[in-house]
Amino acid sequence: MMSLLDLFRTGPKKQPQEASSSDTIRRISRAIDKLPPDRAKYIATFAFILGRVANADMNISNEEISEMERIVERVGGLPEEQAVLVVEISKSQHLLFGATENFVVTKEFNKLATRSQKQALLHCLFAVSSSDHSISVKEDNEIRAISKELRLDHSDFIAARSTYREHLAVLKD
Repeated sequence: MMSLLDLFRTGPKKQPQEASSSDTIRRISRAIDKLPPDRAKYIATFAFILGRVANADMNISNEEISEMERIVERVGGLPEEQAVLVVEISKSQHLLFGATENFVVTKEFNKLATRSQKQALLHCLFAVSSSDHSISVKEDNEIRAISKELRLDHSDFIAARSTYREHLAVLKD
């Protein structure tokens, strides 16, 4: 693993992408290694995608972090301390490698999740982005992109979005 000092000296090194997983997924999965591997990978990809939306506006707020922790604890069935660790690792990995990993991780989640799990993720993404009582246009657009990457119907996106309508910045005065 490259240290931060090495990163600044030589610039980022490109990692080869694997078809079935990414380094990000493995790092988050290690934090929850007591779970069956498929469940750990599901939670890792889920948490990373939450971070993707939280950082869409280039700022992950404390409210977004708290909401992500609650969601990961609930969805993952994890103790609070473990959910906090998963979110922290996910957030850090996203801030460091998010732009290059976003599609790869979402593609992996698409393989792992059922249609109803993908729809539930959309609601969780809107919950994270609305935790500060405002869903920015960037966050809304990022959720739409994720919805497309998960091959969900536009009606799935609209159904989830309508639940959080009062928080959409584009509809506020």
